[in-house]
Amino acid sequence: MDDRFEKELIPSGVRLVCGLDEAGRGPLAGPVYAGAVILPEGYCPDGLNDSKKLSEKKREKLFEEITQNAVCWSFGTASPEEIDAINILNASMLAMKRAVEGLTVAPEFLLVDGNRAVGFAQPAVPVVKGDGKCPSIAAASIIAKVLRDRHCLEMDRAYPAYRFAKHKGYPTKEHYEAILQHGILPIHRKTFLKNLDEKAGKL
Repeated sequence: MDDRFEKELIPSGVRLVCGLDEAGRGPLAGPVYAGAVILPEGYCPDGLNDSKKLSEKKREKLFEEITQNAVCWSFGTASPEEIDAINILNASMLAMKRAVEGLTVAPEFLLVDGNRAVGFAQPAVPVVKGDGKCPSIAAASIIAKVLRDRHCLEMDRAYPAYRFAKHKGYPTKEHYEAILQHGILPIHRKTFLKNLDEKAGKL
């Protein structure tokens, strides 16, 4: 992974580049999380990559390195209620906006994972599959993923019959069976559970 996207901004005087990414667009339950990270110029910890391509142990190790060495970092969330009200795409952008607003150092430019970058106060460009290309976005993906997984452990403690620690809220057969047996929880995304019996039957 190289930092060419970040470096291309240097000639225009941009130094504080913030990477943004989200975790948890697909699950049936819980908030969507977003990470925002400004890395020191040229900094790229060993093994940095898209969080989905890393083991849990490696993500946790990189999380510690990133949070200790970043210029600053933050995260934001959007609740299941917000996801149901404005849809998951808009809720993901809202979580990213909140993550940027939580930074203690104001970024000059945003690199946003995906194909959409709207609603920010700062100049922003989308980078398709940016979590595998840009160090700052990869770092943000790790922040979002680790914090969301930790939240899933809290959901698991609150609702042990649903086994959120195992499936992290994603639409697995086990998760659907738990919903059918025990019911829909307040933390579930109701718009994701339309035609529940039909979806569960296809797994």
